[in-house]
Amino acid sequence: MTDFAIGLLGLGAMFVLMILRTPVGMAMLVVGFFGVWILNGSRAANAVLLTETFSAASSYSLTVIPLFILMGNVASAAGFSSRLYEAAFAWVGRLRGGLASASIMGCAAFAAVSGSSVATAVTIGRVALPQMKRFGYSDSLATGAVAAGGTLGFLIPPSTGFVVYAILTEQSIGQLFMAGILPGLLLTALFMLTITLVTLRDESAGPRGAAVPFAERFVALLRALPLLLVIVVSIGGIYMGIFTPVEAAGIGAGFVILMAVFSGKLNLASAKRAVSDTVRTTAMLYLIIIGASVLNPFLALTHVPATLGDAMTSIGLGPYGVLFLILLTYVVLGMFMDGLAMLVVTTPIFFPIIMGLGFDPIWFGVIAVIVIEMGMITPPVGINVFVVKSVAGDVPMSTIFRGVLPFWFAMAICLLAIVVFPQIALTIPQAMFR
Repeated sequence: MTDFAIGLLGLGAMFVLMILRTPVGMAMLVVGFFGVWILNGSRAANAVLLTETFSAASSYSLTVIPLFILMGNVASAAGFSSRLYEAAFAWVGRLRGGLASASIMGCAAFAAVSGSSVATAVTIGRVALPQMKRFGYSDSLATGAVAAGGTLGFLIPPSTGFVVYAILTEQSIGQLFMAGILPGLLLTALFMLTITLVTLRDESAGPRGAAVPFAERFVALLRALPLLLVIVVSIGGIYMGIFTPVEAAGIGAGFVILMAVFSGKLNLASAKRAVSDTVRTTAMLYLIIIGASVLNPFLALTHVPATLGDAMTSIGLGPYGVLFLILLTYVVLGMFMDGLAMLVVTTPIFFPIIMGLGFDPIWFGVIAVIVIEMGMITPPVGINVFVVKSVAGDVPMSTIFRGVLPFWFAMAICLLAIVVFPQIALTIPQAMFR
């Protein structure tokens, strides 16, 4: 049996393990370890397991993950996330579909704290969905807006997806964070435009809320200002070169904890819960990264990425034709796989192909994250849909999937715009690191 055939069998075994509900990181670690054992013997397999595990777990860059996750968990536990939604509601709630637009704005703001799609959808969903139900919003628009808005947590920095992509491809986390800003704002605007179009077609889907006096609007904005300042300081500090991403994460987490303590919003029970959730999420992400680090040497030994790259380029479709095939693969995989799992499984295979075609690795990181976001609301898996279902238990799954469909097309338009105009993603990082 050839090395390439062993590689394909290994990938097949990995997908079987995932279907059997084996944790993604453990599935990759098992396949990588035993694959190297079969090809090079037990001594080489043990060496790969030890060195790659230590190298991944001791990476200084990975410190950004627990710090930003802690910042988001503390902000959620202290109730700061509801202030973001209330401020957005005060300013746009009187518009048609305003509550749904406020949910999108709240998701975008909280995404800049949490870096997690699921955390964003759950946190804003708990605040926004009861309000939209009270004002008579259609279930499809309300749940669709929250599910789609939650995906912004995977794109707007500090994005966990960017951190994992940077580790796997040895790219700059800071550049990837900066590259996600304009696409994140563009996607937020497209989501709000989608809500406008849906409510123009059916006014009853998103009735207007009561107008809020200017004085109350500014009061709501002032209540949300401390967390907004944390976002500006941490992300702005990276842009200005004052902080590294890890330092920005530490400063942001420290500020949020201090605000929560001095405002009396953080008690011992909520603090324990925030720390426990942070440890659990961090352990899961570290296991995935360690598993990918052990799997990569096995894939390199089998020449699977190089062989697939040669096959794709030999078809004669050209660079953008190959890119289209890669994005189509992501869309199909998104129907069945979790977004983070898809990123760590496919990056070692697709990244060498992208580099061989001459595409910018930072630009492709943004493209990959957006198309993976689309998978988060694509049936039958659509993890964000299931997350919203857990909050809105009385809404059928079919209604939520129908609600996210217009937002899926908005994401496709955003993806197309960044493919056609790469500078949307590259302007800020190029200006920052030139």
